[in-house]
Amino acid sequence: MKTVTGKMTPYKVFSGIILAVLTVFLVFPLYWIFTGSVKTAADINTPTPQWFPTNPTLANYEKLFDNPALLWLWNTIFIAVVAMILTCITAAMAGYVLAKKKFYGRTVIFSLIVCAMALPKQVILIPLLKEMSFLGIHDTLWAVILPTVGWPFGVFLMKQFSEGIPNEMLAAARIDGAGEVRTFVQIILPMVKPGIGALAIFTFITAWNDYFMQLIMLTKNTSLTISLGIANLQAEMATDFGLIMAGAAVAAIPILAVFLMFQKYFTQGITMGAVKG
Repeated sequence: MKTVTGKMTPYKVFSGIILAVLTVFLVFPLYWIFTGSVKTAADINTPTPQWFPTNPTLANYEKLFDNPALLWLWNTIFIAVVAMILTCITAAMAGYVLAKKKFYGRTVIFSLIVCAMALPKQVILIPLLKEMSFLGIHDTLWAVILPTVGWPFGVFLMKQFSEGIPNEMLAAARIDGAGEVRTFVQIILPMVKPGIGALAIFTFITAWNDYFMQLIMLTKNTSLTISLGIANLQAEMATDFGLIMAGAAVAAIPILAVFLMFQKYFTQGITMGAVKG
């Protein structure tokens, strides 16, 4: 029997054209940021857009790193990475317990988590600010990290993945003498790895781009993130689009790197979630 999987059909051609157009629209902003970061001010502000940098220069990056941009970038990476690791660990543990452990009040706790997902961050920002001040960590990086660790969406996501773990495997592990820690590390974590990969990307991007939380919690110049630092420079130096694009280019690189590292798990996580739904 002949296969026709490789045959070009009007549907495939039309789909390819749509995907190509969407790719251009999605990639073009990144291209404009990276090329704009090496343009001179005259080239950026010219009435006729210059699609290619005619006189590339690193002056925008030199101006950026004349300020404590490396420290701001380190602060942002530290916040995003630590929040990602802690959120994945706590969410995986909480999701497993809510999915597979029977205890009094489990339904109430999960209902509260679902309700917390519906609360906008602006509603709880003032209580969070007072809590961080009470703990004595306001204006430190931990004031941004700790509120992210208790992300209700992360617990919800990992609970949904943990629901698919066969109870027979957990019973077999108990019969073999495995304790809770060993069962969680050797059985649970490998089975929910796609969910952890998807959650890692979500958490990293959320922590990286959480400008409002960073604006409220951080005030010292040495505690600023790259977004806050660039915003402060703009307030002091008026509008410098080359500096803005250089900062945006530097800020975009870690996000792209994390997505490329975890994209396999992200795709698996989305696929498994769609199948379960």
